[in-house]
Amino acid sequence: MSKINTPFAGGCACGAVRYESTAEPVLMLHCHCRDCQRASGGPFSSYVIVPEEAFKLVQGSPRFHDSLSDRGGKTHRGFCPDCGSPILVRTDPAPQYVAIRTASLDDLSWFKQQMDVWTSDAHTWDQMNPTLPKFEKYPK
Repeated sequence: MSKINTPFAGGCACGAVRYESTAEPVLMLHCHCRDCQRASGGPFSSYVIVPEEAFKLVQGSPRFHDSLSDRGGKTHRGFCPDCGSPILVRTDPAPQYVAIRTASLDDLSWFKQQMDVWTSDAHTWDQMNPTLPKFEKYPK
């Protein structure tokens, strides 16, 4: 794993939406919930979680798709309105954080998964790292 240099940046595939974070992630994880599976087109979504005040859109504006959250309120998944690349997630229950989709990072080399969440929705063929903490839904 490479060192995380802050600020770090990223954006969508076409370059219409760009962001930066001035803080290191507070958490890095894979979410296996059905909504994340559908949004990613894969068995899970990978995220780096940063404080809201450290996250800044520097170009463009994502479009959001909202879904109900098991924690109450809604989950707001942001994607590029031009190319459709998933970029970020915000949730009503935790407005102090932004979850950045790792595929949108300019430099992925420093990502180090720390846990798996929503393993209750994981596929049997999804080979999770057995040494990492697992949570059926959200971490306690």
